[in-house]
Amino acid sequence: VQLQASGGGLVQAGGSLRLSCAASGGNFRRYSVAWFRQAPEMDRKFVAAIKGNGGGIYYADSVKGRFTISRDNTKNTMYLQMNSLRPDDAAVYFCAASSSVINSNLANQHAYANWGQGTLVTVSS
Repeated sequence: VQLQASGGGLVQAGGSLRLSCAASGGNFRRYSVAWFRQAPEMDRKFVAAIKGNGGGIYYADSVKGRFTISRDNTKNTMYLQMNSLRPDDAAVYFCAASSSVINSNLANQHAYANWGQGTLVTVSS
C-alpha cells in the first residue's frame, strides 16, 4: 500500500491541525496504521495507532487527551486531529501501515513496512 500524508502547516500554540493520510494500492482495512513524528536531531517517535477495523486505538502518553486518531475505510484515509498543540509537538509527521503488526508492537516503527513521505508541523509559541 502507498501512503500520502498531508495537512501539516504552521499553527500557534494552543491551536489545532488535522493531518490526513491517504492510502492506495492495497486493501486498506487489512492494515493497522499509525502516526510517528520526528523532530530535528531526534529519533522518530510513536504518536498514535489504529487497528484495521478501528477497534483498537493507542496513543503515546504525550498526546493523550489532545490528539485523536481515526480512519475512514470507505475513503482509504486515516486522520490525526491535533488539538491544544504545543511547541514540542513540532515535527515531521509520518504515517505508516502494516498488515501484520501485533498489538504489542504497534508503537515500534520497525513493525511498519509502508511509510508516507511526511508532513511538517510547526508550532509557534
